[in-house]
Amino acid sequence: MSCPICHEPTVSQFRPFCSKRCADIDLAKWLNGSYAVPSQREEDVEQNVSSTETEMPRPH
Repeated sequence: MSCPICHEPTVSQFRPFCSKRCADIDLAKWLNGSYAVPSQREEDVEQNVSSTETEMPRPH
């Protein structure tokens, strides 16, 4: 098994990662939303459209 971040062999202590560093990188991706899957639900799409229509433009 290889580390999903750097593809080095894994270490049992940090499995499925090879080190704490790679585990922390993965955690940061979860926390900042990099692993988010966009919703395809109709209500979510309608909500996003209506919220962008009501937002006021920001001055530059």
